[in-house]
Amino acid sequence: MTRFSTEGRTATGRKLFKDKPKKAKDKPREKSAPVQLGVHGRYQIKSGRLSGEYVARAFPKPPTNARGLIAEARGATEEAAIAALHDVIDAREVRRTEERRIDPRTSSIVPSTEEYVEAIGQVSLSGPQRAMLTALALAEGDGLTEMRLARAAGYKSQASANRAFAAAGLLIASYLSVETPASGSPKDLAGATLLAFRGEQRKEEDPGNWILHPELRKAVRSAL
Repeated sequence: MTRFSTEGRTATGRKLFKDKPKKAKDKPREKSAPVQLGVHGRYQIKSGRLSGEYVARAFPKPPTNARGLIAEARGATEEAAIAALHDVIDAREVRRTEERRIDPRTSSIVPSTEEYVEAIGQVSLSGPQRAMLTALALAEGDGLTEMRLARAAGYKSQASANRAFAAAGLLIASYLSVETPASGSPKDLAGATLLAFRGEQRKEEDPGNWILHPELRKAVRSAL
């Protein structure tokens, strides 16, 4: 009786039941260091470890539509980076304050274009307020009468337009921590002279055109 050979079956069995190569286990991903949030003045501070370095960065503080890096600093520790950033921001504020001027016609502080640009991007100006600033910026040094300024913003009442215009100035003044002195004219509300000054008075009942400060004019043209 012929014996059945098991050699082929055994070989086939070895091929079929050969252990499959084990999949290499996924290496655990390095967890990124959590970002710490803080506040310094009017800015939000974000700090953490980035590419082996401790970094602290200042950004516009929410709520705002503005984006972009304001300042950055690095340090041996996270605390050192934050402290260095605070110094950078404080020095920046001192420089900005020194760059401001006093308008001789209104005795109002006039911030730099850099400050105006930042403030416009941060404060919540209404559509009519932005329309008035844009119209005045386009009017250049000639300015606009109160009536034309009101029409540019869609106001039927000049009094309403004047209040909105002054309110825009107060918003910017508050953001920049600028004092707004009382206007010499009873018709001009506090806040308005931070934005503009009056042109030549042609008639006794005419208070003169509103003319944007040159610094704000440049800021509006670049920001709005």
